[in-house]
Amino acid sequence: MGKFDGKVVLITGGARGQGRSHALRFAQEGADVAFCDIASQLDTVPYPMAQPSDLDDTVKMVEDLDRRCVAARADVRDLGEVQAFVEQASTELGRVDFLLANAGILSMSSIAEMDSATWQEMIDTNLTGVFHAMRAVLPIMIEQNHGRIVATSSTAGKMGFPNIGHYAAAKWGVIGLVKSLAREVAANGITVNAVCPTTVDTPMVQNEPTYRLFLPDSAEPSREEAMPVFQAMNAIPVPWVEAVDISNAMAFLCSDEARYITGETIAVAAGMTAANAG
Repeated sequence: MGKFDGKVVLITGGARGQGRSHALRFAQEGADVAFCDIASQLDTVPYPMAQPSDLDDTVKMVEDLDRRCVAARADVRDLGEVQAFVEQASTELGRVDFLLANAGILSMSSIAEMDSATWQEMIDTNLTGVFHAMRAVLPIMIEQNHGRIVATSSTAGKMGFPNIGHYAAAKWGVIGLVKSLAREVAANGITVNAVCPTTVDTPMVQNEPTYRLFLPDSAEPSREEAMPVFQAMNAIPVPWVEAVDISNAMAFLCSDEARYITGETIAVAAGMTAANAG
């Protein structure tokens, strides 16, 4: 018996990385899974993004756990596409219990040199995309008087970071959105929380442009060269956490054990934010 037997989880950005990990973690607990992903490249993102084949791989992994899985290509910047995904998932799987608003991108630029496209694509994906996902599931959750929403913020949603100010702004915005929605729907049996990871061992982190953000003087920065720099940011001496560590926090916040936790942030951060007051 799993804690999510008979439940359905919807995940944005589920083709790989943290989103795939969430899909598998919830499937292991008995949930059926629906996920969407843009599965194409955005111009401002400097590392390879997920592709359609990644959707197929995640579907197979979920189905290998003997759970149903619905996958769709959808851009979270487009409310209509997200609403169509939610309608498809609800129709094919019969219900919607959990939303994991996970889709996100990373790009780099100083604020002084940032062009409008880089700013807008970040805000549209990492903040407006979370709003779109919430907006699409809320009518269902309000009608059924139950639901769990968990958004992916970041340690950058609690701290300032140079050269990713647009990313930090979006992730701070996610926390404000989560806290506000939690108050709006508390009487409807819906909880709304955020998880704030430190760096996670996923393709969004493990690439040369991200390494160069922290190693600007290295011509060809490598994973091995980046490890001590990333580790120095965390109190626990690890360079990054695993995606399943974030998935475990997501699963807790969706469980009955967390039924009275709402409007909160959980930092899965290896102590990165331990010195912060907030």
